[in-house]
Amino acid sequence: MAKSIPMVSRALLASLRQVVGEDGVVSDPGALTVYECDAYTLEKWVPSAVVLPRSTEETAAVVRLLSDAGLPFLPRGAGTNLSGGTYARDGAVMIALTRMNRILSVDARNRRAVVQAGVVNLHLTRRTQPLGLHYAPDPSSQSSCTIGGNVAENSGGPHTLKYGVTTNHVLAIEVVLPDGRIVHLGRSTEDPPGYDLRGLFIGSEGTFGLVTTVTVRLTPLPQAARTLLAIYDDVADATRTVSTITARGILPAALEMMDALIIESVEKAFHMGFPLDAAAILIIELDGLAPGLDAQAERVMAICREHHARDVRLARDEAERAGLWQARKKAIGAVGRITPSFCTQDGVIPRSRLPQVLAEIAAIGTRYGLRVANVFHAGDGNLHPILLFDEREPEQVQRVMNASHDILKACVDAGGTLTGEHGIGIEKIAMMPLLFSPVDLEVMGRLRQVFNPRGLCNPGKVLPDGHEPVPGVRKVQGI
Repeated sequence: MAKSIPMVSRALLASLRQVVGEDGVVSDPGALTVYECDAYTLEKWVPSAVVLPRSTEETAAVVRLLSDAGLPFLPRGAGTNLSGGTYARDGAVMIALTRMNRILSVDARNRRAVVQAGVVNLHLTRRTQPLGLHYAPDPSSQSSCTIGGNVAENSGGPHTLKYGVTTNHVLAIEVVLPDGRIVHLGRSTEDPPGYDLRGLFIGSEGTFGLVTTVTVRLTPLPQAARTLLAIYDDVADATRTVSTITARGILPAALEMMDALIIESVEKAFHMGFPLDAAAILIIELDGLAPGLDAQAERVMAICREHHARDVRLARDEAERAGLWQARKKAIGAVGRITPSFCTQDGVIPRSRLPQVLAEIAAIGTRYGLRVANVFHAGDGNLHPILLFDEREPEQVQRVMNASHDILKACVDAGGTLTGEHGIGIEKIAMMPLLFSPVDLEVMGRLRQVFNPRGLCNPGKVLPDGHEPVPGVRKVQGI
């Protein structure tokens, strides 16, 4: 059952409507339940209200009203976040930026675009493709997630193996600080002098303030691409293929893996013709200049066969290539075909440890009596184990949470980390001491206090209790 607290006062709701219009404030209890969680569904809390501004100025005015009232608040994009980053703890007021969905300018000559935070990731690439450009970070939720949310989580995606994550493609951001001030971090030019506050803000999960406008770097479309499908009877053979490809100096644009449970889900959803008796498949994409690309594809196919691929083949045409990527990017959603509930984890390990860690994940699933599916960015070791369960059964939910802890601990023990792109949110707070010392956490807390001294902006995220500002306390000690 979702938790809630009493709604904000009528007077404050009226003031908010004066800023954003009558249709820009959601306060009906039934309508608010739509916002009770993001894609991490194990924790739910109904916000006191949802406000939908259309501009940076409106956002700043909303934040000032909430700050003056001492009410906690948080930003929200499309709600595709997978770690509870937009969970309205204590019934915080939610500021949804989805109406800020305009592409403000595209500068093809300088390969830049300026967009509002609510622009859908894929819409930007569709807008710039006719110019021979695209926005490189491509999360699996690309067709619905927003640029502002990508900035908050420093999102990645399949093609960031070669092209980098969000922070590598953001030049500048316009931000509303938790007291309502508007500031600009970074510049539209390359490598500005001074402290990189832009980079500091990216990945802060909405705890430093609200990103409202983003200046992004656009990347030229590759001249050509070759997409391969390799099919394996053994998961370990597939993982060894991954590390061999990179060890031999080949950098694919993307290198993705799906295991048997994911293959089953995708087949039920999309009928791709994947063999249901396969243990794993790899989707490998190479791109760049057309000359030499076929020879590189032959090298990769030889490596796949060297590691006992049952079959390896090139996509015949653009339609087949698009079909493979549709299957991969919608694979997690397709898991709903085989289970009533699922929880997607996110850890990172060295590529060379893939066989051992995947075996450990399978053992953890067995220990807790859970099925675990795997679809992930194999090329950069970003794992996404998916725990299958029924959230209507509290005992199963507890087993999922325990198994998640053990999986992430296995990633850290293997020399990895707690998240590659989903963030800490509320889900992984208790696990932060696995990775960071008390001094590390104290420094992070002090840093947050510089931006968010009263703790009103997205409280209860990222840092364990005792390492974050207390909501509503104005004076910060020791800063």
